Amino acid sequence: MGNLKQDTMPVIRELLDFDRRSGNRLERLVFNHRLMFMLVMALVTVMLGYMAATRLELRPSFEKMIPQSQPYIQNFLENRKSLRGLGNSVRVVVENTQGDIFDPEYLEVLKQVNDELFLTPGVDRAWMKSLWSPAVRWTEVTEEGFQGGPVMPDSYQGSPANIEQLRQNIGRAGIVGSLVASDFKSTMLIVPLLDQASAGGQRLDYYKFAQLLEEQLRDKIEFAGDRAARESGEEGSGKYKVRVIGFAKLVGDLIDGLIQVMMFFGLAVATSLVIIYLYTRCVRSTLLVVGCSLIAVVWQLGIVAWLGYAIDPYSVLVPFLIFAIGVSHAAQKMNGIMQDIARGTHKLIAARYTFRRLFLAGVTALLADAVGFAVLMLIDIPVIQDLAITASIGVAVLIFTSLLLMPVALSYVGVGRKAAERALRIDTRAAEHRGFGKLWDLLDRFTTRNWAIGTLLVALLLGVGGFLVSLQLQIGDLDSGAPELRADSRYNRDNAYITSHYALSSDLFAVMIKTPPEGCLNYQTLVLADRLAWELQQHPGVQATASLVNAVRQITAGTYEGNPKLNSIQRNQNVLNYAAQQASVNAPELFNTDCSVMPVIAFLKDHKAATLDEVVAIADKFAKENSTEDRQFLLAAGTAGIEAATNIVVREANRTMLLYVYLAVTVFCLITFRSWRATVVALLPLVLTSILCEALMVAMGIGVKVATLPVIALGVGIGVDYALYLLSVQLHYQRQGMPLTEAYRKAVAFTGRVVGLVGITLAAGVICWAWSPIKFQADMGILLTFMFLWNMLGALLLIPALSYFLLNPRRA
Repeated sequence: MGNLKQDTMPVIRELLDFDRRSGNRLERLVFNHRLMFMLVMALVTVMLGYMAATRLELRPSFEKMIPQSQPYIQNFLENRKSLRGLGNSVRVVVENTQGDIFDPEYLEVLKQVNDELFLTPGVDRAWMKSLWSPAVRWTEVTEEGFQGGPVMPDSYQGSPANIEQLRQNIGRAGIVGSLVASDFKSTMLIVPLLDQASAGGQRLDYYKFAQLLEEQLRDKIEFAGDRAARESGEEGSGKYKVRVIGFAKLVGDLIDGLIQVMMFFGLAVATSLVIIYLYTRCVRSTLLVVGCSLIAVVWQLGIVAWLGYAIDPYSVLVPFLIFAIGVSHAAQKMNGIMQDIARGTHKLIAARYTFRRLFLAGVTALLADAVGFAVLMLIDIPVIQDLAITASIGVAVLIFTSLLLMPVALSYVGVGRKAAERALRIDTRAAEHRGFGKLWDLLDRFTTRNWAIGTLLVALLLGVGGFLVSLQLQIGDLDSGAPELRADSRYNRDNAYITSHYALSSDLFAVMIKTPPEGCLNYQTLVLADRLAWELQQHPGVQATASLVNAVRQITAGTYEGNPKLNSIQRNQNVLNYAAQQASVNAPELFNTDCSVMPVIAFLKDHKAATLDEVVAIADKFAKENSTEDRQFLLAAGTAGIEAATNIVVREANRTMLLYVYLAVTVFCLITFRSWRATVVALLPLVLTSILCEALMVAMGIGVKVATLPVIALGVGIGVDYALYLLSVQLHYQRQGMPLTEAYRKAVAFTGRVVGLVGITLAAGVICWAWSPIKFQADMGILLTFMFLWNMLGALLLIPALSYFLLNPRRA
């Protein structure tokens, strides 16, 4: 902004009077070859639009949601083939609303569900469990020794005798509370998923899998083929209900929600059109501002598709942000050109003047935005890294669309004469202290001593209060169920039903015990596994534990006629070997084939951040105290274990990310302002906004997690735009010798009005997210709206107040 020459740029009405060789090299290259530039931009837009329309995919992935270099996750990935069922899985519950599970018709429906899931691509069939799975077995001790078999009788034909046999087998198998509901009205199918679909080796398409669950199960069984009734979100009125939870189903619901969210993008575009038109009263320039911003979105999506990236439920929010940022920068260009045209300058010359004034500040602001996005690459979670890449691409595109295409296009279409005359009247009235001038007079007061002191005291109180509240900010989920969705969503209703009717939750936390082959049968290993299970059970958030030790105890006691004295771990290796042999038939998931890996599984009451932290602390302490070269206790597997590892990465990245964002923004401000005092003036409002945003998260009950982690970084990167535009103009006039109050007044008159317009437009573009069916998007919309508006207020109120003390050489 050092080349801002608002007052010295002459009013030139005819192109013949303008020196085409003036301006920097980039300006001459673009404006002296306008037609060629516009043709190239049109060609690129068509090509990238075609890419976006034909190649862009919605492709969520379970692996992208987890921090793959985190030690706990590495332990899980290295041993996942030995831990079937402790990774990615779905749980399907079939309920009989008019009876119980001992109904031949119900059991036939359950068989249909079992067979449908068993044949579904991507299902790890060997480890699938249900009443109809041969691997679900019962065992009992008789005078003749052990007896057992599958829970579902081999000769089942639906007769009363078969039903009675099934009832007995369920009791003997001990699966009430895990596979069978405690009220005997429903049963569960546990369906582990493979990374790749079984046919062809292609990656599992979670959305298609979720749709298959709906179409093949819920539509046919619960809604009797009435798809419209199912899509309405209501529960079916039939005899049977199907309830599904798990990552694949969650992703399906998120994508269904995102399809609805597309209407919010249209609403954001319409809102921007209305706000900008009310400001300019010029149809052509309003359409151009919004059109250039939409072109930026097309470019961004096209480049993302061309590079082979896909859109997921998190990065799909990026086009909203790119559009909003594009509108803010394009509005600044439109405002500058309108002011010059109103004074009589030719539209092409006005476009070049505005390019000279605002290009450097615009590039610096966009670079700050890009850094705010790029710093997210430091977070070792692929889904956030993809978000960072796609967003950085979008911000880079804005340099071409908002900073170059917008002024060149305006040099052709200009602005309406009435709109230009209206802008001139507004400026004239403001100079006479009427209209906007009254608001400028109010803002001028913040450059005076008393108002500056009062403003900074209020900001200090807000900062201290917000900081104290922000100390209560938690990492991870703060509620049960899937916090990505609304509490009344179908998924969370299903989860609530399963939690209330089954003793063992789906939140599994597993510690892997790794030994040499056959080492898991070592007496000392089993004793330590038993001790670990006992320590975990002492935590109130643990419902129960399961491990090979449980099976060894039961089988050993059964071998000796059920003697309770022998319900223990025996030192005799032959006894342990026999127990493990029997367990391999009835509970093969408790250890791998060569008995070198066995999990100790804790069933947690919930996956809240506090619960996970405390369970991890217990397990980690035990692992450090008892791991040896031949016996390692490795954290962590299971859904809760993976989430605990993710929380650890988020906690470590949270402050580091903010540190790097502020460091980068500081560097850009120093380069732009060439003053450490001005840099402090620009940064302090951003710091206050970050503190208050964290306090707002505490008040709203939002934890820092994968979905919300990017918000504060984005708010800082985007928020600095206000300071860059406003403070750059103010410093220019101060360096010409103007007093602070007059320099600030001119800065507000030139660009401050658009700062307010941009803040309102950005906020209006994201506030509609608050009505999204996706809860994390609604949370992000509220937080971003708060940050956009508060950054705007910080720029208009705190910058003059801070400037009084730091940038006012005439202060007495």
